[in-house]
Amino acid sequence: MIRPLQIEIEKLIYGGDGLARMPADEQGRGKTVFAPFVLPGEQVEVSIIESRPGFARAQLEKVVTSSPDRVGPDCPYFGGCGGCHYQHMSYEVQLRQKAGILRETLRRTAKLELQQEIQLHPSPPWNYRNRTRMHVRHTPEFTLGFNRHNSHDVLAVEACPISSPLINQAIAAVWPLGRGGAVPEMLHGLQFFANHDGTQLLVEAYVWPGDNPAELQPLAAALRSALPAVVGVVVFPASSIEDESQERALRTFHHPEIASAIGSGSLTYHAAGHQYRVSGGSFFQTNRHLVDTLAQVATADRGGQLALDLYAGVGLFTLPLARTFDQVLAVESSQDSLADLRFNVSANVECIHATTERFLIERGPKLAPDLVLVDPPRAGLGGKTAVALGRMSVSHVTYVSCDPATLARDLRLLLESGFRVEQAHLVDMFPQTFHMETVLHLAR
Repeated sequence: MIRPLQIEIEKLIYGGDGLARMPADEQGRGKTVFAPFVLPGEQVEVSIIESRPGFARAQLEKVVTSSPDRVGPDCPYFGGCGGCHYQHMSYEVQLRQKAGILRETLRRTAKLELQQEIQLHPSPPWNYRNRTRMHVRHTPEFTLGFNRHNSHDVLAVEACPISSPLINQAIAAVWPLGRGGAVPEMLHGLQFFANHDGTQLLVEAYVWPGDNPAELQPLAAALRSALPAVVGVVVFPASSIEDESQERALRTFHHPEIASAIGSGSLTYHAAGHQYRVSGGSFFQTNRHLVDTLAQVATADRGGQLALDLYAGVGLFTLPLARTFDQVLAVESSQDSLADLRFNVSANVECIHATTERFLIERGPKLAPDLVLVDPPRAGLGGKTAVALGRMSVSHVTYVSCDPATLARDLRLLLESGFRVEQAHLVDMFPQTFHMETVLHLAR
């Protein structure tokens, strides 16, 4: 039997783990070890679960000496569920750690030493999610839940304290239907999307390709009977649903078959002083408390003749920009989001169906906008897009990012093209997790 290894945690890194070192050997400094649910300065016992030439991954067995920042989690599933990573520390510490991780990531990858303070925009730490995706399993018994930590096994979950009250009501409504045999075996995933004030709930149901969506009509009727806020169930034939942690997956997720709506296929979301139609399959921000803050931070004090809103989604940033710019070009590649974008925008907005890379390469050299706003998925801009953006005749760029690693990679290319960072904001859209939303205002 392998004995647990005692290590001291040096720091937290992006991804939720703590970093430590194995004892030094005859070759010098010991191998790096990554362990979850730890805090800097703690002495912990771990078991190695994966060993590679340059590093090892470990499972926490025991906290020998705990940090004064350690707190008890508010969720009974924490540690087993893969959705949250930071419930073992106070919210103030979470913010401090995230700011430090952001600063270090920019230093290491973008070679940027931020001269500005990172402006923090906190969120109420619980019940903030307006969108929650869950897996459905039918054997050996009905299960609704999330993937276990570092696993594809599903952990049964009957309440989620980071999800909105309306979503928790929906979770509570599904469980008795599943136990009573009212959930067809064709269903393998559910996503609940609540609007701004919890008066409307749109349910996305994922079935296997080739299944008949009409077979879900009895379930949809039962859900609407149990929870009148349900405005509709949108059925997507899909082989799988993305992992719960992939907040932005819907932006580039193309369903192999056309969705079917039972009831309404969309809901109405009020944000940033505007009204948005958001349909099943369209992307929208997930923190119901900070949507307005994010839009304000990204678009405030910006105005002029022409703005580009790239990766526009349903137009969260497009509509505020359209108030202060004569014209806005909004670029979106997803057909689902594009339809909502066209429905939502005003007359001075031109909606363009294209990838950002193609748009910038084909039309970028001909344009001289006053502002370019980019809000890419986790994969970031990528090299070709970042280079094309850097070659444009534009003096101000706002980069909204949900992944500091890809932000730093792209930022390095933008800095090389002459941009500098004017403001850095951390909008904490994802309390209790390692995820973070960053807004950087760049100028040259």
